[in-house]
Amino acid sequence: MQIGIDSFASITDKPNTPLERANAIDDLLMRIEVADQQGLNVFGIGEHHRHEFQDSANTVLLGAAASRTKNIILTSAVTVLSAADPVRVYQQHSTLDLISSGRAEIVVGRGSFTEAFPLFGFQMHDYDEIFTEKLDLLLRINQSEKISWSGKFRPVLNNQAIYPRPYKPQLPIWLGVGGTPESFERAGRLGMPLMVAVIGGETQRFKPLIDLYRNAGKKAGFKPEQLKVGLHSLGFVGANYSDTIETYFPGYQKTFNKIGRERGWSPITLGHYADMIGKKGALVVGDPKTVAEKILRHSQALGGIDRFTFQMDNADLSQKQLLESIRLIGQEVIPIVKAGINNK
Repeated sequence: MQIGIDSFASITDKPNTPLERANAIDDLLMRIEVADQQGLNVFGIGEHHRHEFQDSANTVLLGAAASRTKNIILTSAVTVLSAADPVRVYQQHSTLDLISSGRAEIVVGRGSFTEAFPLFGFQMHDYDEIFTEKLDLLLRINQSEKISWSGKFRPVLNNQAIYPRPYKPQLPIWLGVGGTPESFERAGRLGMPLMVAVIGGETQRFKPLIDLYRNAGKKAGFKPEQLKVGLHSLGFVGANYSDTIETYFPGYQKTFNKIGRERGWSPITLGHYADMIGKKGALVVGDPKTVAEKILRHSQALGGIDRFTFQMDNADLSQKQLLESIRLIGQEVIPIVKAGINNK
């Protein structure tokens, strides 16, 4: 199992000034560098177009990270493909793959926020149709240097060559999903690795959807080892369980109450938080042993996962706390998870 981190380059706990925006990016690059040094497998950067995040040009950030790292996989988390040109998405990530000597990946999705649609001139009523069309184009570009293609939302391509080609023969392209059965089935039918975002409720509730993905992939002729499953969850690791649980809650509550006011969710309470940090809850927060055991438990509940990524910078945690959490993941969580898998 690969273990890593996803980040949105958040500055929710600081004034949104030019200096703080620059510092947020510098801090992010330092975290990626430390994650690489500590042996984490993957680091993803999201894409948002909001005041509190600095990740709207995530391939630029990943390119900067590539120059400061040696081994870690660098991926988007996610690329909002509906609002992007698949040709440019491919070119940018192929360039990243060349800069990093083959460490680039893409996680494509529709995003959890909607700001990108009006920003780039798309309509929400085209939500599914536009994503389906652009995903088809991206996958075809990845498979062939020259393509002919036509669609509704982008100009026609007539025997057009797309450059540069990546360091690897093809870019790994994962499909990021939330909770719609159609998305899981589509990933399986296309034989794409699946990245499941679970930020609330009980993680095990996704088992039927992951089964749908695997069954669709099998029916389409893909081998089980081609149908990878990743899990993205909110999490944080500290040396002491009680202190870590106490540290994480205020920022978590603040962030999700803000999002909740936008979406009509109920306010976050201590009772809700207790459920989320429980054995079946989606939050992966605690000391290294507790966190590692929960990752293994979630993997077992979902029929096995190939990748787990923490989303940590959403709870007003300091750079010092985030760096220490990365160290603990590398030095303590990963060895426990590996030992647990090997002992099965």
